[in-house]
Amino acid sequence: MKNREEQLEEEPQRKASVRRLPLTHQVAAAIRDMVIQDDLKPGERVRERELSELLNVSRTPLREALKILAAEGLLELHPNRGAIVADPEPEQVRDRLALLGVLEGLAGEWAAKRASDEEITEIRALHFEMLAAYSRQDRLTYFKLNQAIHAAIVKASRSKDVIELHGRINAQLYRVRYRSNLKNQKWHTAIEEHEAILKALEARDAERLGTILRNHLGSTWAKVNADGLKSPIE
Repeated sequence: MKNREEQLEEEPQRKASVRRLPLTHQVAAAIRDMVIQDDLKPGERVRERELSELLNVSRTPLREALKILAAEGLLELHPNRGAIVADPEPEQVRDRLALLGVLEGLAGEWAAKRASDEEITEIRALHFEMLAAYSRQDRLTYFKLNQAIHAAIVKASRSKDVIELHGRINAQLYRVRYRSNLKNQKWHTAIEEHEAILKALEARDAERLGTILRNHLGSTWAKVNADGLKSPIE
């Protein structure tokens, strides 16, 4: 966990990004950012007193926020130990990534057929916001907009089951996907893939959009492995 001075320097930006949310969700968003940026590391115990002081909130909204993150799979709640940052086994990460790719591919096929023109316009707007973050080399904002685009495509599939399952698995992989983004040495290729995603969606080319989305996560496991997660399963 970063020292208090470093965390306080980052806190105004963190608060600014979540101030429009209800308090509990503001706190959850701030802690979520801390997890994905390794301010809170896998297997580390969450120190409620320190976080309460750092985020300037009482224990009640903090504990409710921890429950939200535990439901997402980013934290684990243990009796007598409190909250622990989740540290999934490598094979779990690999399998979840594979499943997420399948879900996004299927959602893309359905979204190409079912998305409204307004939804496609909104996804295009998110894409241009993401490009702006890319031009600033703002990895965290870029990542969040990237996630928003994928979530919007999944939502446009109109499948409640796919939306719910995708949301649950993606939340469990939130840190992994951010760490993969940080290790991407060919960031421009991700931009090119997103350009192709947008074009396929606008053309309502279901087959092409599904294929691109299935392959889009293909390199994530390799980057995760390079970060020290070696899977015992081949």
